[in-house]
Amino acid sequence: MPDFTLSLTDTDAVVTASGVDIARYVFDPGGAASEGPKPYLHPVRALDGAVLSAFRPWDHRWHKGLQMTWTQVSGQNFWGGPTFQRDVGYTQLDNVGRMRHDRFTAMTDAGSEVAFTEELTWITQAGEEWFTESRTHRFHGLDTDRRLWMLDFATTLRNISGRELELGSPTTEGRPHAGYTGFALRMPRAWTGGRVLSADSDDADALMGAVTPWLAFSGEHDEVDGGATVLVFAGTSTGAPPIRWFVRSEPFPIMSPSASFDRPIVLAPGEEVSLSHRHVFLDSIPAAGELRTLAAQVAP
Repeated sequence: MPDFTLSLTDTDAVVTASGVDIARYVFDPGGAASEGPKPYLHPVRALDGAVLSAFRPWDHRWHKGLQMTWTQVSGQNFWGGPTFQRDVGYTQLDNVGRMRHDRFTAMTDAGSEVAFTEELTWITQAGEEWFTESRTHRFHGLDTDRRLWMLDFATTLRNISGRELELGSPTTEGRPHAGYTGFALRMPRAWTGGRVLSADSDDADALMGAVTPWLAFSGEHDEVDGGATVLVFAGTSTGAPPIRWFVRSEPFPIMSPSASFDRPIVLAPGEEVSLSHRHVFLDSIPAAGELRTLAAQVAP
């Protein structure tokens, strides 16, 4: 029996491992324009079936599981919701773009890994095509002894707008500690106040904006016993700024390796930026020392 299998419909792809649907990738989501319709992974599950992602939470309806996005792009917003403006604050504007799934170009549907590569187009609310994107999700590393599986994500954005584009965040626009952008995971509300850990720190506040190879977020579940951990590696960016972490344990749990946390990436027409990250999903909360050892073992 293969470690992973893939089931594909016209709107989504479901990845199964050890009899558990560990991830559903919705590539044709629809939804309100203000939420920035784009593909997302939800639910994401540990091997025990516990859900590790949150979908349309009441505080931010545009937060949808694990998804690739960007908050500030030359005045446009591909994140969803209101836009932060310097000296103004957050305002709901008619500038929320969407991402169109165009096609799958490669697919491995069963075996020791499942992977799919797709092409997408990023379109402003005014209907202008600003980026083409090629992204790959690779599900692999199933380990039933250590109760984990891994996701490798890689993407390349190409500027097709015909103009220079600046990719930033609320922090590049003047809001401190708000560099959220990129491949972002909103976690279950029950994980609020959960443990955030790096190679040398367990202080979530100190890790906001930090440059460190990985972060791990652990939380206890509602409804079912036990807890889980999501270990994320910062990975790589071809942009000039270093990848910095956006992470919050309070007032809600969220984290992303941000490629433009406090400095924008500027792309001339035809230029590209590429990112890669690894997520490891465990159905346990290891002790700090054990988790740090594991991180060294499963690093990309």
